[in-house]
Amino acid sequence: MNYKKPILAGLLIILLLGLTGCKENKENTDSKTKAEIEIPMILTVNPTTGKKNEEELVNAFNEAYKGIYHMDVEWIMETEEEYRKNLKRLNVTDKLPAIITDLRMLPSFYEMMVQEGRLENLSPYMKADKDWQDMVEPAVMEACSEPDGSVYLAPISTAMFSCSGVFWNRQLFEEAGIREFPATWEDFWACCEQLKDSGITPLALHTEGTAWAPMLLATAELADSKEGAAFMNELFPDSYQNKNGLRMADTLKRLFAYTTEDALHTDFDVAYRNFASGKSAMLPNGYWMIEQIPEDFAGNVRFSVFPGNKLISSPETFGWAVVSSYSDEVKKGAVQFLKFRTMFNQQEKEAFLEGNTDKDNQMLADYIAAYNSGPQMVPNYQVKWNSVLQEETLGEYLPKLSKGQIGSEEFTRMEDDSIRQFEEER
Repeated sequence: MNYKKPILAGLLIILLLGLTGCKENKENTDSKTKAEIEIPMILTVNPTTGKKNEEELVNAFNEAYKGIYHMDVEWIMETEEEYRKNLKRLNVTDKLPAIITDLRMLPSFYEMMVQEGRLENLSPYMKADKDWQDMVEPAVMEACSEPDGSVYLAPISTAMFSCSGVFWNRQLFEEAGIREFPATWEDFWACCEQLKDSGITPLALHTEGTAWAPMLLATAELADSKEGAAFMNELFPDSYQNKNGLRMADTLKRLFAYTTEDALHTDFDVAYRNFASGKSAMLPNGYWMIEQIPEDFAGNVRFSVFPGNKLISSPETFGWAVVSSYSDEVKKGAVQFLKFRTMFNQQEKEAFLEGNTDKDNQMLADYIAAYNSGPQMVPNYQVKWNSVLQEETLGEYLPKLSKGQIGSEEFTRMEDDSIRQFEEER
């Protein structure tokens, strides 16, 4: 999110101080005689670009709360998948930081953390803070809330930045005689054929790390039918050995006929490099990739909804949690940081709506147009399906499916085996 950032950070600091008023001034005065409260957190450095994720947010908060709170961030060079696996290890050794991210990407782990009382219930804080409540869109608040009203995932303000679609290389499309992104799945497959016939690799894919890129395409395609859309809304499906599971498996196998030779047994960073280097024409991913595209390549890149006017979005996956075992003063600071983050996100949305964006950034313009087109929102499979399927089954059996070593029927049986294994481990 690289538009108007220095100005935005300054505006946020002013707004924050205005919201907290005299009480904040008193805390600033008191802080002269006491040390800043350190709030430990782990954030990743993008392995591909070398950028520190959320650095702008952290710096803005530390400046606004100088002398009171300080985000003590450990920046680690690892993939999101590696970070999520580390969360589990840190929980076992009771070394989790005060704030954890990506928790809802691990549905079973999140469920366990809630049941064991490892997460702070943020609902009382939000109910006592109308300003915070008013920053959050109702759909986002609903997604981050439990049936009993508890809130363990501090929400972002808007779903505007949580959507995934398809990034595509305009130059490669034009070389193949294609002038626009396909609007239907029939046209999508024809587009892949036309690119391939022109000597261009259509898709940048991978199989590790929950197979993010191909699964985005396959689940968006599955949601093209009423039955498939209903299946995508199920939490922990009972079986994949059905019409929907077979359809998804068939789509996955078909997708891998249009990708690079190094797509198997590799993670998203390989797919990203193949796209960013111009070796592949399309890569599905979310809004956050806009700022990761190299400047000298960005002019060639467009963004579109999935065929059938669909975006994939689950705003709860952007909710961050507070670990309950920390001291009250650390938890208070962590909650204040999460409110600040909601405000930060709200200001980003307002900058979008007011047109304060990079006028030359075609990807941003495309994304805004896609979000405002009234697309069908498809849930992210990562918040719906069991962790064994995502973290083990896909990585082991998707390469075999793509190479024809197993068929769709056996692939769905392996998915059902993951359900049984998951239930045994719970």
